[in-house]
Amino acid sequence: MLTKYLSSLIAKAAENIKTIVLPEGEDERVLKAAHIIAQANAARLIIFGQEDKISAYFSENGWNMNNIEVLKPENSPRLKEYTDLLYNLRKEKGMTYEQAEQTARDYTYFGTLMVKAGHADGMVSGANHSTADTVRPALQIIKSARKDRSVSSFLIMISNDTPYLFSDCGVVINPNEKELADIALTAAETAIQFDIEPKVAMLSFSTRGSGKGETVDKVRNATALAQHALKSPEYQGLGIEIDGEMQADAALDKVVAKKKAPDSHVAGSARVLIFPNIEAGNIGYKLLQRLGGCEAYGPMLQGLNAPINDLSRGAFAEDIAGVIAITCLQATHQHK
Repeated sequence: MLTKYLSSLIAKAAENIKTIVLPEGEDERVLKAAHIIAQANAARLIIFGQEDKISAYFSENGWNMNNIEVLKPENSPRLKEYTDLLYNLRKEKGMTYEQAEQTARDYTYFGTLMVKAGHADGMVSGANHSTADTVRPALQIIKSARKDRSVSSFLIMISNDTPYLFSDCGVVINPNEKELADIALTAAETAIQFDIEPKVAMLSFSTRGSGKGETVDKVRNATALAQHALKSPEYQGLGIEIDGEMQADAALDKVVAKKKAPDSHVAGSARVLIFPNIEAGNIGYKLLQRLGGCEAYGPMLQGLNAPINDLSRGAFAEDIAGVIAITCLQATHQHK
């Protein structure tokens, strides 16, 4: 059963068909997600794995394989092309051609190289791999879209049919003030891509000086840096508002906001929540998902030159379908 928000994501993806790589064809959840997306004509999918096994699985379930291609990277005629590409990208870092040959056979690297070469628009991986296994090839091959800003991650969380964007819950472990400000700005831009109002709350255990400590100072200073950056021409007319430091209740509850931050345009109506570190973000989203019943899509990467997205290893097939649709939408936005 697809939720309202997931159905809307898939419908949007179907408006502009993209090609997405799924390297984990051995996982039934990935195959179920592929069926959901392919059946809706929302993307062309390239699944890595054994064609006979994957075809048999689809047949057993009475599904066709329209919009789906299956390949084994080690047998691909493009293996040498991708080896050359990887070698040229990494030789200055000390990679030998023999290492490039071996590395290009790794399914996650091969998929990332497909995206780099323009043979696919994005990749979704992580059902059976760590975040590091997905992120490392992306950083080495796709690279950051902006040299002055690090790549971070985001989740789309759905509560009572309302989408929220959480960042960073998966990549930057303990961001400094500049990194935290950058995460807020990138997350605001990501929110706009998904029609989420870019009202950004910089979260803390303190609201407007109610608590003290280094972490409070970090969030407060990061807020000031982000607010200053919003004055530059690139952010004019986007409607981004950033405020902090504030507690989660002040960010989300209008009654609490009136007491704790009465002059804030963000407090009480925040839709983008920026966590002070990965620990807070990871714990927060998993509590909401498991105890609060929220839908969670991600964590996904933001700030790359092309969309390469991670999955939680506990993801359900529907979650994976959502991330595939989001990856399509990111690719559409980047190609505009």
